[in-house]
Amino acid sequence: MKSGDLSVKRLFQLICIGQLLSMAAITLILFAITFENTVLTTGVLLIVCSLVWLFVLTYAFGKRLSLFTARLCQILDKMTDGGEEPNLTDDSETLFARINHRLTRLYQIMRENRRKVEEERKELQALVSDISHQVKTPLSNLKMVTDTLLTRAVTESGQIEFIKGVRSQTDKLDFLFQALVKTSRLETGAIRLEKKQGHIYDTVAQAMSGIVYAAEKKQIGVSVYCPENLTVAHDSKWTAEALFNLLDNAVKYTPSGGKITVTVEKWEMYVEIKVADTGKGIFESNQAAIFRRFYREEEVHEQPGVGIGLYLAREIITQQGGYIKVVSETGKGSAFSIMLPLR
Repeated sequence: MKSGDLSVKRLFQLICIGQLLSMAAITLILFAITFENTVLTTGVLLIVCSLVWLFVLTYAFGKRLSLFTARLCQILDKMTDGGEEPNLTDDSETLFARINHRLTRLYQIMRENRRKVEEERKELQALVSDISHQVKTPLSNLKMVTDTLLTRAVTESGQIEFIKGVRSQTDKLDFLFQALVKTSRLETGAIRLEKKQGHIYDTVAQAMSGIVYAAEKKQIGVSVYCPENLTVAHDSKWTAEALFNLLDNAVKYTPSGGKITVTVEKWEMYVEIKVADTGKGIFESNQAAIFRRFYREEEVHEQPGVGIGLYLAREIITQQGGYIKVVSETGKGSAFSIMLPLR
């Protein structure tokens, strides 16, 4: 039987028996050599004293071990229920100190995991609530249009208008689901951004191609100032996605005949891509909230969109070690800056 498989009680019994047998054997050997009764008497007294002290030691250790085990079980129960942090013992003995240290680490890990699970649960609830709110309006509109077409006689021109409305709502749903897929893939780590050294000019050009038609339609002048040889480590595809979201917002909220300016500058620690417009601007009290998922100001509800572009842009840039800042004044436009680290 391995020593690790023995109980503490059984181990002490074996040690006691071994010590008694050893002392008895030594006493008999000395008596056989000397034939002195005093040697035999002394040996017997030593064996009795050993028995007494071994009993005291066994009882004291067993009592201490029992109290320690009870305290340990109590703390583990509280840890499981999310209770107090372990404060096992003030004993400076190495074994107790090591157990206390590991219990503290275990509790901290459990508490952090519990906090993350709670945050994820709240985030999931918020996401489901946001999605249901965003989907409700286009679905209601689609249902209303189809009910009208099914229950009322509509002229051909009216049918065309209704079909255009259906197309508009399906486009909104499609945009919403695509944006949600991108966001969820980024948040869950399904997509990992790969930073590679590349020309920022190409990234800006890629983002600009997505808003050229919309800007021309509203007769918005677009100017770009970007050094062609400027390079920075970034994920070109996803950075272009973030920049497109800023440009798309600039086109939406800039009135016809306005102006959008894109400026790229290299600073000591960052490369700044600034998108400035001559739109309505953003109230100072709302500037912190505009990066929240599905947030839209009351004044812009008539504009197309679901309020996820800025949130997605911030996620993309943050995962590359950068950040987005905004400077805006109502009636004078806004300037959003993407800050990409040089190192």
